[in-house]
Amino acid sequence: MHYILDAIDFVLQPWSYFLFSVIAFWAMIKYRETWTEPAFAVKLLWGAIGAIVFSMVYSDHFREIASLPDNVPIFLMVFSVGFFTWLSFRQGVLNDRRIAQGQPPIEKETSDKKVYVWPDLVYVEFIATIVGGIVLLVWSLCLHAPLEQAATPAWTPNPSKAPWYFLGLQEMLVYYDPWLAGVVYPTLILVGLMAIPYIDKNPKGAGYYTFNERKLAIIPFLFGFFILWVTLIFLGTFMRGPGWNFFGPYENWDPHKVVVLNNVNLSEYIWVRILGIGLPANFLIREMWGFLAVGAYLVALPPLLTKKIPLCQELLEKLGVARYGVLMFLFLSMASLPIKMVLRWLINLKYVIAIPEIFFNI
Repeated sequence: MHYILDAIDFVLQPWSYFLFSVIAFWAMIKYRETWTEPAFAVKLLWGAIGAIVFSMVYSDHFREIASLPDNVPIFLMVFSVGFFTWLSFRQGVLNDRRIAQGQPPIEKETSDKKVYVWPDLVYVEFIATIVGGIVLLVWSLCLHAPLEQAATPAWTPNPSKAPWYFLGLQEMLVYYDPWLAGVVYPTLILVGLMAIPYIDKNPKGAGYYTFNERKLAIIPFLFGFFILWVTLIFLGTFMRGPGWNFFGPYENWDPHKVVVLNNVNLSEYIWVRILGIGLPANFLIREMWGFLAVGAYLVALPPLLTKKIPLCQELLEKLGVARYGVLMFLFLSMASLPIKMVLRWLINLKYVIAIPEIFFNI
């Protein structure tokens, strides 16, 4: 078993972990009609439970990390998110089949069965609140959350991690400056979520589950949620160890591990390594390649995608120039994170634009 665990640790590098996550997301969308079948879903559930039990039994390190009171909610998140994702996709697949056959969605046939806010809804919410409070009380009695000592410069935890629900944000800090990862991107996430109903005015799917009629809203949202948040939480919890180095899920965290990272900015790649000359003193000239790259990505790429991809042409005609432009900006902003992550892992690219003189780095 140790050979199997070592092989998994060897295969799971940062770039391969991200690649497998993207492949799994693609398979989830592509084969939704297969895994939403109850019999197949039960097999997936038992497979997930078996993988966790296997990891807990044969890896002392994984069991130690997974059993920490701070990390127990992650497993609750994984199974609850998995269940509700399956439930929504199951309802969407059933409705898409009915719509393709000319039948109304399931929700339309039961729309006459009204439920009153009082007493039906309020009563159920009241019972749910009591049950939730009891669960949290028992949880807090059985799992003692660690209260560490007050912050002191004499002792710093290694690794020093944020709460588990912020580990995705902390992972972003590896690739971007704090002003981007801590301010700009969270703001864009909130603004983007609020803007979705105003960008995608498709009336279909209102009041019933569907996938085929709301692909534009569902796929980007789920990609951002699963790939750029949930998987980063899992990565930050089980694979980021001392020194914020990357470790395999079953690899012991060696505090003396040293990883050689020669982080290089784009300007250094071009001026020094390609052109073979020193960096210009003027930062505008020095970083002009970065400005050109960012400008091409945000300005030149959208028209190119619109011209080459039929779906983009269809969206432009349907949404109009203004809403389509906002959509493309939000999409490219979201896509820049995985692009930057892959470039950092493969060629150690640190910043596309690096201007420490005015604390402006991208």
